[in-house]
Amino acid sequence: MQYQNKGLDIQTQIDLYERMQKSRMIEEKMLILLRQGKISKWFSGIGQEAIAVGVTSAMQPDEYILPMHRNLGVFTTRGIPLHRLFAQWQGKASGFTKGRDRSFHFGTQAFKIVGMISHLGPQLGVADGIALAHLLKNEGKVTAVFSGEGGTSEGDFHEALNIASVWNLPVLFCIENNGYGLSTPTNEQYNCKNLRDKGIGYGMESHTIDGNNVLEVYTMVDSLCKRIRKNPQPILLEFETFRMRGHEEASGTKYVPQALMDHWASKDPLENYTEYLRNQKILSEEEEVTIKKVIVHEIEENLKKAFAEDSIDSTETHELNDVFKNYDYQEVKPKEKFKNIRLVDAISKGLQQSMERHDNLVVMGQDIAEYGGVFKITQGFLEKFGKERVRNTPICESGIVGTAMGLSINGMKAVMEMQFADFVSSGFNPIVNYLAKSHYRWGEKADVVIRMPCGGGVGAGPFHSQTNEAWFTKTPGLKVVYPAFPYDAKGLLATAINDPNPVLFFEHKGLYRSVYQDVPEDYYTLPFGKAKILKEGEAISIVSYGAGIHWALEVLESQPEIEADLIDLRTLAPLDMDTVYDSVKKTGKLIILQEDSLFGGIASDISALVTENCFASLDGPIKRVASLETPIPFAKSLEDNYLPKKRFAEELQELLAY
Repeated sequence: MQYQNKGLDIQTQIDLYERMQKSRMIEEKMLILLRQGKISKWFSGIGQEAIAVGVTSAMQPDEYILPMHRNLGVFTTRGIPLHRLFAQWQGKASGFTKGRDRSFHFGTQAFKIVGMISHLGPQLGVADGIALAHLLKNEGKVTAVFSGEGGTSEGDFHEALNIASVWNLPVLFCIENNGYGLSTPTNEQYNCKNLRDKGIGYGMESHTIDGNNVLEVYTMVDSLCKRIRKNPQPILLEFETFRMRGHEEASGTKYVPQALMDHWASKDPLENYTEYLRNQKILSEEEEVTIKKVIVHEIEENLKKAFAEDSIDSTETHELNDVFKNYDYQEVKPKEKFKNIRLVDAISKGLQQSMERHDNLVVMGQDIAEYGGVFKITQGFLEKFGKERVRNTPICESGIVGTAMGLSINGMKAVMEMQFADFVSSGFNPIVNYLAKSHYRWGEKADVVIRMPCGGGVGAGPFHSQTNEAWFTKTPGLKVVYPAFPYDAKGLLATAINDPNPVLFFEHKGLYRSVYQDVPEDYYTLPFGKAKILKEGEAISIVSYGAGIHWALEVLESQPEIEADLIDLRTLAPLDMDTVYDSVKKTGKLIILQEDSLFGGIASDISALVTENCFASLDGPIKRVASLETPIPFAKSLEDNYLPKKRFAEELQELLAY
């Protein structure tokens, strides 16, 4: 291997050696502990240390790095106390995830590291969001994110590169091309000559670097960082290296030809660099021995500390309390000036007032800027708040959800418009696996609201009419809001944006321009988890939300003899079951109406909870009324048959007569 120090001082060259040596020696110790059964799993980065150490050494301590599970050198170079790393790998309390996640699946704001999730791809979009926040705050910072060559096949990779290129974000996309994705060789993973070609395809500067040459890694990354701090742009770096051990230790490397192993063994980054330092008279044998002794002592002392720590213990209450970041709801009462407006106007005005209130709030979505969004919610926002805060996005839902998460990590708020709630399926993974789990896993908030225009009755067919709230009420860590009226929509949207936790905010398209209400003109908030009783009666309890509330109102207004409690849930997570229980105890009968198809919907859980908690109060079976178990059709006659509006009136009478 050819080393060129390019004017690097001796201390920097020694530092790079020490950092690689520490990473290697910790790994070797972990492999011993793995065989002894003292840690459960290990993903080895032996032979790849030069990349993690070189990149991290070239970056400033307050610049974010998003590493993967072979990047131990990122964590050690940033100076994380070893006993905390060891405790993390043993699932103990002084680690970073309180025993809730393993290996490098964690982040730490103190060291500006954001760890991976097993789905790999979403962190690339998160890096975009972190870099965007730096850009908006004019901070002149670089963000580095790691992936393997296998990860470049994921859609998130392509979405993240496209976003970064279109927005000129200062992101280093660091791809460790290490030969195999588990057992799949590179020739079965991609068909371009070099991975850097993928960056070129997105109009991005791209380089291929010898990932085993720590001086080449450090000097190249240092030079690029200095440049893009001043002139932001994304850069793709392909680091050529090799994975010398299994994907994880149980996998082994039997699928690798021995000649290939021998070739890369001769290119060992630590052995070759050590020889170079000796030849240059920079590192003597005595100095090498001294450095190793210091590292051994540090490892052993910190292992003792980690092993001495008791096994993790917790309580049900403690676990549940960590799912969401604590949020003290602040009530802002409306003043007395009201205006009769539509649901669409209430949401638009509420979003605008939150933009005025939070200067760190960014809204993103397809066609939301000049065009004002397909439903015109953000019409006029561009002129009022500017292109930086009102951002048209490429068509890449997953990447933009990740970007929203990155904005939150870097101290901002994000509202994303999912053009139609149906399209959330393209962004499902980062919502349910990243946003929902981050606080529980490592205490990081997800200050993100995703607006979800949803619902049928408008003849839009199977891909523009779904009401898919049940996809998310099932997922711990997400809040789900579903207003039926303009007053509630405006106040609940303000609360959703104030809340530092991820919120799915459902807006029924069929109600946008058909429902009017007197709404306060100024800013106000409404609490989550508080249902609203719209009508009161002794005969039966009716529970619904969204368009279902208006269908129920139509029936009750056409049949005034029915004495019913009509409860609008307003939020589905958290869910106000106390109001439902109180009503059922009074009336003895319950019917639940939802627009979603029946099986697995929110009505099923409400029914189960009432059965468990109010069985003695029931005077009849609980009725659930919902749409058919089919995709929602387009033709009006088919859609009318699909939706439960007519069936509700029949089921209501049947239960009343029971």
